Amino acid sequence: MSGDVVRPHFSSFRRRFSARQPVVGSFIKTPTTHATEILGALGYDFIVIDEEHAPFDRAMTDMVLLAARASNVAGIVRVSSDDPAKILSCLDCGATGVLVPHVASVEKARSVAAAARYRGGKRGYSGSARAGGYGATPVWTLVDEQDASVCAVAMIEDPEALDQIDAIAAVDGIHGLFIGRGDLTVALGAKSSADASVKDAVVRVIAAAKKAEKPVCVMVGSPAEAKDFAGLGASAFIISSDQGLMRKAAAQTITDFKTLVGTPEETHVSQH
Repeated sequence: MSGDVVRPHFSSFRRRFSARQPVVGSFIKTPTTHATEILGALGYDFIVIDEEHAPFDRAMTDMVLLAARASNVAGIVRVSSDDPAKILSCLDCGATGVLVPHVASVEKARSVAAAARYRGGKRGYSGSARAGGYGATPVWTLVDEQDASVCAVAMIEDPEALDQIDAIAAVDGIHGLFIGRGDLTVALGAKSSADASVKDAVVRVIAAAKKAEKPVCVMVGSPAEAKDFAGLGASAFIISSDQGLMRKAAAQTITDFKTLVGTPEETHVSQH
């Protein structure tokens, strides 16, 4: 139909992210393909496969990345560590990018950037994986395509990272910063992410990103919270997770059911 909106291809994610266009995604915590297909069909810009805090092995990550491509949604992987071999495996499987935890120094940021690219980096080459079209893509075409589209995002979630935040943000090959408010809250001994110490950390990270002309990604609890962070300068938002979205919908459903139909106890009493 002529009125249909043409969705951007998943490979354009880094370009849109770097241009600080608003993009929205969600964590994938359950090791199946279905949630990714659903979110892709609904028009989410990206999903984040959570290898750090959910039970994903390489084979399952590979399957979900296939689902992401099939659903035209950018597949980002939150790797369990900054190990170059871990980053490489995700990129070979066709990840659009990696979200790397605990990037607390300039040296680590440089190492992450090097692992995620060929030219000027140290990414190991293979044309036989999904990223290379299973051997169909010429060597230098693959190098150029991957280096132009793979997105490396550094998670800032340690107090020591704040001392080097301007330098970390400026590292070539780090395409954006993710503010890990949960880890910062715990590390700073704050009562909640609303405490002044955490808010100050958020402001410092956003200021550093702005200075380096890099985008900021943040996990938020709701679209309303996303609006607040957009006002501060964030442009990429992870809203909940597949489990969180299911729990919220399930909680609302059971509440509505009890309100309209009653509880089993009430039903039993009414029958006597």
